[in-house]
Amino acid sequence: MGDMFREILNIEQPPTPELTKESVMTKKKGLNEKTRMSRRPEGMHREVFALLYKDSKDAPPLLPTDSGLGYKQNKARLGMKKVRKWEWTRFTNAARSDGVQFCHWQRASDEPKEYPFAKLNRQLSIPTYNLNEYNTHLRMNTKWNKSQTDYLFELAQRFDTRFVIMADRWDRDKYGIKTVEDLKERYYEVIGTLQKIKQAANNEKKIYVFDAEHERKRKEQLKKLFDRTQAQIEEETMLQNEMRKIEARKKEREKKTQDLQKLISQADKQDEQATSTTPQARKQEKKLNRKKVPVQQKINKADVMTTMETAAIRFGEGVNKGTGIAMRSQKMKLPANFGQKRTKALEQILAEFKVDPNPPATEEICTAFNDLRSDMILLHEIRSTLSSSEFELETLKQVAEIKQEIAD
Repeated sequence: MGDMFREILNIEQPPTPELTKESVMTKKKGLNEKTRMSRRPEGMHREVFALLYKDSKDAPPLLPTDSGLGYKQNKARLGMKKVRKWEWTRFTNAARSDGVQFCHWQRASDEPKEYPFAKLNRQLSIPTYNLNEYNTHLRMNTKWNKSQTDYLFELAQRFDTRFVIMADRWDRDKYGIKTVEDLKERYYEVIGTLQKIKQAANNEKKIYVFDAEHERKRKEQLKKLFDRTQAQIEEETMLQNEMRKIEARKKEREKKTQDLQKLISQADKQDEQATSTTPQARKQEKKLNRKKVPVQQKINKADVMTTMETAAIRFGEGVNKGTGIAMRSQKMKLPANFGQKRTKALEQILAEFKVDPNPPATEEICTAFNDLRSDMILLHEIRSTLSSSEFELETLKQVAEIKQEIAD
């Protein structure tokens, strides 16, 4: 459109530069220089690089400059309103009983009111007793007399039952030496007795009893714990780690014992089933099965062999399941999930009793050999359980000794 107007008005058009190799190379060179300047140096964080360069990719200034534009205002903008008047006034604190006066700044327009921090002065209501109550109920304690008890309640009223401060301010020359636990014990003893006297009138059920002996033992234990040496701390840490290991081994042995009990119960059930397979029992079972199940499968020889096997080891699980010829020796093969440890244990027991690990694979030998190996595995489990029980007994003795050492 611009070219058409120039032609109508006879305006000379700027000559279009010729597209040459040199002009293209100079353009590419300029682009490369810009990209080189905007590239972040190695080792510099992205946040620091963003502070150095602006959006226009200009180089940072060599000298610090102040543009006058920032977040803070240089001059305060004061309004034309008059400032409110403040006065140096006197006030009294309602929490003080001496009537002393203090001064503070206050707005002239504000009305005088109560000092706001006076409400924080909370005082406890310390119960009192008369001479008749003391002689009747509070005189039983031989460690305290009336003057000491009166002085104790005077300090409690003065310091709001802060027993540490009360023990610090206690007059030892006049009233003897008393610890914090002694003060607490006598104070709560008197409070509990007075509550029992007034319980019928006020229906107070909860009476606090302070155990001074337990508090003394607790502080003594804390002092012993604080005075431990580094060697004692390391020894205690070692004993705690050993106790954790013992507890973990104990749980593992309990789990193995439960598994062994399951195997023993399964073997007992299998023996009961084997002994109960008489002709009369089979007839009764067939009658019951006909009543419960409408169609009964045929029992072949392989099924009979599998019922004779024990629950501990199931030999020859894959025999006669597929098509083709199966050898009788496959019935003596250990199952795939038998485990390497149990296999080695079985080999050691066979060698111990001098039994051939590969006997002839006749039908009677297969059944007898499988039963023998099942009993051997059961014997191995019983032996391991016995050894673990003995080890557990020794461990419990060691734990008892460790706990006694820690307690001492």
